[in-house]
Amino acid sequence: MSQPPLEETPPPRAVSPARTPVPGAAQDVRVEERKLHRRLGCWGLGAIGFSDIVGSGWLFGAMYAARIAGPLSLLCWLAAGALAGLVALVMVELGASRPEAGGTVRWPLYANGPLVAGVISWAVLLSVGAHAAEVTAILRYVSHWLPWLYHGARLSWAGLALAAAVTVSLGALNWFGVRLFARVNLLVSVLKLAVPTITVVLLLVSGFHPHRLTEHGGFAPYGWSAGLTALSMGGVVYSVNGFQAPVEFSGEARDPRRDMPRAVLTAIGLAVLLYVGLQLAYLCAVPEQALAHGWHGVSFDSPFGQLALLLNLHWLALLLYADAVVSPAGGAFVGVAAHARRTYALAKNRMLPHWFMQVHAGSGIPRRGLALNLAVTLLFLLPFGGWQDVVSTIGNLFLLGYATSAVAAYTLRVAGPGRVPGVRWIAPVSFVVATLFVYWSSWHRLRVTLPLALLGVPLFWWVRRHEPTAVLLREVRKGAWLPAWLLGLLACSALGAFGGTAVLPQPYDSFAVAAFSLGVFGWAVRSGRRHLAEGAATAPDGMAEFPR
Repeated sequence: MSQPPLEETPPPRAVSPARTPVPGAAQDVRVEERKLHRRLGCWGLGAIGFSDIVGSGWLFGAMYAARIAGPLSLLCWLAAGALAGLVALVMVELGASRPEAGGTVRWPLYANGPLVAGVISWAVLLSVGAHAAEVTAILRYVSHWLPWLYHGARLSWAGLALAAAVTVSLGALNWFGVRLFARVNLLVSVLKLAVPTITVVLLLVSGFHPHRLTEHGGFAPYGWSAGLTALSMGGVVYSVNGFQAPVEFSGEARDPRRDMPRAVLTAIGLAVLLYVGLQLAYLCAVPEQALAHGWHGVSFDSPFGQLALLLNLHWLALLLYADAVVSPAGGAFVGVAAHARRTYALAKNRMLPHWFMQVHAGSGIPRRGLALNLAVTLLFLLPFGGWQDVVSTIGNLFLLGYATSAVAAYTLRVAGPGRVPGVRWIAPVSFVVATLFVYWSSWHRLRVTLPLALLGVPLFWWVRRHEPTAVLLREVRKGAWLPAWLLGLLACSALGAFGGTAVLPQPYDSFAVAAFSLGVFGWAVRSGRRHLAEGAATAPDGMAEFPR
């Protein structure tokens, strides 16, 4: 049942689904929800989060971040961890109080209605292409033995064929049930923790040169603003993304209220600690001759593997090249499973045909959504040939979902103490920081990413074109804050100092974006309250909270 607004005003009178005949669409949703197998505990959920966070990011993130920001990249990982923690608290609040498969797609529908959910659904569908980044990372390390997989920085035709085979194999492993998935992922997570930890220790012992943190231009050789750019274009934000994966499985958790907070926060803490250690080891182990042209000039095809060879750690290099297949494959393995739940949720939101809203009764897996995701991933392999190309474009789409979840957490929070203390201030801060992270990714990326996201608006209208015009216009008014937010961000990026015309110089551009985003957050919450007050949260979309 919909939650009342946060203020002391009387809660909206929503009709209880228990006292009202359930509309056909909602009844179909309930039937499919009951097919899900609720077998995941705290360890399983935590392993899902850790495995999705520590994918290809640990293989390349340290090098790209250092090339953009130098030693300042160490602070970038801490900043990304802080954002992850803020957003995670928002996700935990929602996942514990409203557990549902594909929750990050459903919560915007509950809080702000179909337009906001439609745009986010479109962004989520596009973000499926992030699996292509994991696959390209696997092949980049395999190319150490099979150099014909790449032509320069891009996959060859033979490489694309092998990438397609890897993608299909990941889907096949997700086909047979959540229990098998959880067991395989737990084993993979142990390996993914062990190998990077060994790498950090051995690189620091064999090639520790702490003076590298202050030489070659100092701690911030390219200015402090370079650290902001590294968060997105260096793949830092992308690398810590994945902590929301356990929330996507909240509909399959045995006790989401108890296990979700511990699983999500533990996964983030371990992953950020590991990434900081890897960044420090990389900065201190790069050979002096490689820094002749500064950090900008350092480039490796396989960063940690080649560093291990330069330090005569040949057996570590072999271990790294082997784990370079396991780690991205493990991240993609979890990502494919999580996105299958999101795609299933898109069908519940009526942004995909009803045919995709089916859970296989025997396995408890939304197999049709899984098949669609594999097709989208294969399409993304064609235009994007390199790891950084994929993550710098797709990473911003993840952040859009974080921002709308912050709005949903504030709007849907139960009056009085919530499950996560401080959501009243955590949610707006999370929204502002997510907006800044999008802005800092530079005009070069946003001029592509934001128009792609805005295509969700005409897509929403087309999907619901058979509904009365008055109903559609009402939904547009309630959700207008989201396209206004995206257009405002696009304008700020064009005028700002991060790849734009610099009409707004630093740091005033960031202050302006923060003030703008805070105003949009207030608008979004007011629109959400109006949406709830109109009783839309129990519409035939099946938006009422499902009985456990």
